[in-house]
Amino acid sequence: MSNTKNTEESQDSQETRDSQESHKKTDSTRTAKPPSPMELLRRARGQLAELTGMEAESVSSFEQTEEGWALEVEVLELERVPDTMSLMASYQVELDSDGELTGYRRVRRYERGRADAHRPGGR
Repeated sequence: MSNTKNTEESQDSQETRDSQESHKKTDSTRTAKPPSPMELLRRARGQLAELTGMEAESVSSFEQTEEGWALEVEVLELERVPDTMSLMASYQVELDSDGELTGYRRVRRYERGRADAHRPGGR
């Protein structure tokens, strides 16, 4: 009698393992829908704010790269009165293909009220 019971438990155990393997194969063959551009922008802004403690005001560039995505994000670094004298910064932000921040760096600082000087052939 105990042999019969052990055999039934063994079969149940094997069926459970087979079922789990089947689910794993199904999950691994499913392709996850890539995040939308708006979702990528939201993630980038949120992650940058979490790391720097400064809220992003706008995204001035956004492009897909071989590794994922590259953005330039405008951030208010120092609020002044009048507002046109506030200190702004542009950050270059890199994301992987899933929208996770992989790196960032400040590329320039400027007063909000100042326009960039036109330089031929460059930024």
